[in-house]
Amino acid sequence: MTTDFQRHFALVPQGSLEAYIQAVNTIPVLTAEEEKSLAERLQDGGDLSSARQLIMSHLRFVVHIAKSYAGYGLPQADLIQEGNIGLMKAVKRFDPKVGVRLVSFAVHWIKAEIHEYVLRNWRVVKVATTKAQRKLFFNLRKSKKRLGWFNQQEVNTVAENLGVSPAEVLEMESRMSGQDQAFDLASDDDDKDTSYSPVHYLEDKSSDVAYQVEEADWEQTANRRLQAALATLDERSQKIIQARWLDEDDKSTLQTLADEYGVSAERIRQLEKTALKKLKTAMDA
Repeated sequence: MTTDFQRHFALVPQGSLEAYIQAVNTIPVLTAEEEKSLAERLQDGGDLSSARQLIMSHLRFVVHIAKSYAGYGLPQADLIQEGNIGLMKAVKRFDPKVGVRLVSFAVHWIKAEIHEYVLRNWRVVKVATTKAQRKLFFNLRKSKKRLGWFNQQEVNTVAENLGVSPAEVLEMESRMSGQDQAFDLASDDDDKDTSYSPVHYLEDKSSDVAYQVEEADWEQTANRRLQAALATLDERSQKIIQARWLDEDDKSTLQTLADEYGVSAERIRQLEKTALKKLKTAMDA
């Protein structure tokens, strides 16, 4: 069924990545009731239209998770694509009867696919990353007269012959002599100290991605509703609310606004109270 999902749904970011991200952020988040209904229709009848709705409404979560892997030097679009595959697998396996939201269930599958992609494409230590380092890498092998590490005299000789500093020779020798570290622990590893396994640094397990995205979405929605509510006030009331509540750096006092508008401080307080009441009514509507 996952193959069917990939065939029916074009979830790979194409064109502008920024445009893709903006587009998925405009897709409404499903309520718990809507999500359960769609999941039941998918589970009971294999309804692909329901699957599509479930997937599309959760693409923003994939983007949010993929951004946390930006430090590995891999294309963001590819990370999102892999995460989307994980999301499709999660939708396929999601059971609405369990009583958890899809996003909580899907996080594991999304991260698992991204982890596999990182493991396939990322090497912990890159031996030579610049043109000068690549030149040093290939010439250093020819300069070695014996196995083992260079002594200081050999380091100085190689550095002089290749036109580089002794420090650069030592750094490249260290890179060439090092072994790639296993990214994950072997299944039979009994070592209790797992702090040196790179996979443990791949993700921050202390954060709740669903909560973070929901909070960001709530804040954006609240800001839009506040701006719409402010537009219903007259110009003077808007300026009073802005000066008293919304300006973070320098909030105005009642007396300052009273002097500006040539009225009493009590009159400003009354206008503020009336404006706040109107805003509450508009935002609760």
